Amino acid sequence: MARFLGLDASTQSLSALVIDMDTGAVCANQSVVFGERLPQYQSPKGFLAHQNPRVRHSDPLMWVEALELLLGDLAGAGLDLGCVRGVSGAGQQHGSVYLTRSFDQVGAWSTDRPLRDQVQPLLSRRTSPIWMDSATSAECAEITRAAGGDNRMVALTGSRAIERFTGPQIRKFFKDSPEEWAHTCEIHLVSSFMASLLTAASAPIDLGDGAGMNLLDLGTGTWSPALLDATAPDLAAKLRTPVPCTTRVGVVADYFVKKYGFSPGTPVIAFTGDNPSSLVGMGAGRPGTAVISLGTSDTVFAAMTAPRTDPRGTGHVFGDPAGGFMALACFANGSLAREEIAHRFGLDWEAFSDAILTRTRPGNGGNLLLPYFVPEITPRLPVPVVRWFGSESFVDGRDPYAAVRAVVETQALSMRLFSRWIGEDMNPILVTGGASRNRGILRILADVFQARIVPLQVSNSSALGAALRAAQAVGGTSWEELARRFSAPANHLAMKPDPRTLAMYDEAGHQLERRLNEVLANPFVKG
Repeated sequence: MARFLGLDASTQSLSALVIDMDTGAVCANQSVVFGERLPQYQSPKGFLAHQNPRVRHSDPLMWVEALELLLGDLAGAGLDLGCVRGVSGAGQQHGSVYLTRSFDQVGAWSTDRPLRDQVQPLLSRRTSPIWMDSATSAECAEITRAAGGDNRMVALTGSRAIERFTGPQIRKFFKDSPEEWAHTCEIHLVSSFMASLLTAASAPIDLGDGAGMNLLDLGTGTWSPALLDATAPDLAAKLRTPVPCTTRVGVVADYFVKKYGFSPGTPVIAFTGDNPSSLVGMGAGRPGTAVISLGTSDTVFAAMTAPRTDPRGTGHVFGDPAGGFMALACFANGSLAREEIAHRFGLDWEAFSDAILTRTRPGNGGNLLLPYFVPEITPRLPVPVVRWFGSESFVDGRDPYAAVRAVVETQALSMRLFSRWIGEDMNPILVTGGASRNRGILRILADVFQARIVPLQVSNSSALGAALRAAQAVGGTSWEELARRFSAPANHLAMKPDPRTLAMYDEAGHQLERRLNEVLANPFVKG
């Protein structure tokens, strides 16, 4: 029996998915939702409250406890983890964890104590800034100046210096907490931190996730000396050499063998970022298929036929686990904005979908919403911006159905506008994430992009991608065969575009771009 385990440490949950190569089936798919299972961490949405809305940190010990809960759930449900032949995983990109000692210096985890209690003394920084943190504008500017400007940053790393990226976060830590910085021996991404927990050894950062740090030279696949120097002193000594995502980084530690029943010597493959992992999980690791992920943030990404960068400076280039590069545009106000509108008007998700499918029409009668309830990544807005344009009842907040359509139409139009630089064919478009089963959202995506929108059979593409990467690295199965067997699209749920909406959404896109340009000129002016 050849089974492979994929883990996904996302913003709000830790998930596990197990594939069976003999049957071609997913034999386990479980999650630990942080807010539900670990309320003691006071992180109902996966991050700690802070008086500054631009500061978004999580407690890394929450991820440690979640790992134990999740493995316990799998074993408790009757899954024989001894049949797992390889493990890999993914983590929310850009988040960072800081240690006083290398995992290599710790030795084996003791089964006599909870893992959380053994990890806690290793932390030189009590909390971890995550991808939602945007409190590093000054550090971005400093790194950019030292590196030689925006164009040089993009040429080296595939992105401008971005507030949520790890390099600026590291620089802010060095500046604000020099004593803790001096005691920091090793820095991990969420992905390599989780892999290190599983192996009880320091796992390196992989190239796909490392490309989201503003530190990796994409041309050489190594840390850029110039950017390391521009970020913080002695940074090179605190980062392990990056590796391809197919690298075996260790074996499952005895702690997990004894507690949860893994076989001794089970190989662990380098963990990567959630977006690169989703790319292969969707069966889109080769150019020719675009993907939209509808999660806490929304993303549009695709494998690239040739490297290119975004002239606007808002898009990004990461490593593709199947080889080469992938392009990505990220939108912070994804489910956060949809949930805000649903909560504001007391709508469940069935009513949310119905508002689009039966109660409103494409174009929304000209009603437009800029739904940036948290600082936005694309376009770059350093502060929340919420603006209502249109009829009196809409602007006054008395039309819940128009509000629903407005938030989704703006999100879809923004995705189309800010992903054009990718230059890859976007028809069909595969969709994944928690909202990928919402028929109303799929309807708008199909019409805005004038493309066939197809959900995946398995909604957690990041955990699936991790399991597939383990199967490819350990078992040697080709990407094409893995995609055929496990990444089948749910064609019966596909949504076809209505060509009659093309001209109307083109005009709506122009209207949105005009409003965005007004806001970008001065985002601090209240609307």
